[in-house]
Amino acid sequence: MCTIGNESRAGGDINAENLAAAEEKLKHTGAILLSVRTDVSKREDVEALAQKTLEAFGAVHLLINNAGVAAGSSVWESTWEEWEWVMNVNLWGVINGVKIFIPLMLAQDTDAHIVNVASVAGLLPDHPCAPYQVTKHAVVSLTENLYYSLAEQDSKMKVSVLCPGWVKTEILKSERNRPPELKNKPGSVADKHKRVESYREMQDAIEKGMSVQELTDYVFRALENEQLYVLSHPEVMPYIQERMDNILQQKNPL
Repeated sequence: MCTIGNESRAGGDINAENLAAAEEKLKHTGAILLSVRTDVSKREDVEALAQKTLEAFGAVHLLINNAGVAAGSSVWESTWEEWEWVMNVNLWGVINGVKIFIPLMLAQDTDAHIVNVASVAGLLPDHPCAPYQVTKHAVVSLTENLYYSLAEQDSKMKVSVLCPGWVKTEILKSERNRPPELKNKPGSVADKHKRVESYREMQDAIEKGMSVQELTDYVFRALENEQLYVLSHPEVMPYIQERMDNILQQKNPL
């Protein structure tokens, strides 16, 4: 999660090492930096991040809800622990962010923007990780609803949902941050061979994916145009179109 004011940056991450690395990268910008260890699945952590951000900078102009994890396989093979962990971070993390920050940002009565990071998986009918896909569809829907609600109030605040394809991130290493109480019980994971093969395929795709800097540049161009939908990977457009056509024609997907 990232909050931005005028020439200031506040970052929240569950991993202290990641926070320190991000802060080091941003030092050259000359911006005032604030790093707050934050578990976005915990409402009290996000509330603390909001409070510390306001105390440090006085306002928030850009909120980026970007925490995400991936675990599980099919709907029924994914364990209860996998479902709960992914839902807590990917969906509740966004809900906590918008619920806590929007009232503060509306009260400022200034131009402001929220970016909820979903995935192209939130626009497609299939993904090897069911919990991940379900949460990303939910983030798209949440952002659409938020867009209309803000428009009805003629608010100065805008909102976007980012649905990228493959990006060079460390999402497949997110297991290191899974709470002990939500780790899979020994022997509970079905069809381990299939999971390993799926992991390898995703790892290969990620390594060939768009760089974070390229994606960042693309997002900020979209924000200048106040786009609701931000789709950074044109190669997935035909698959999105196929899903939309199937829905409108009431056809089953292939």
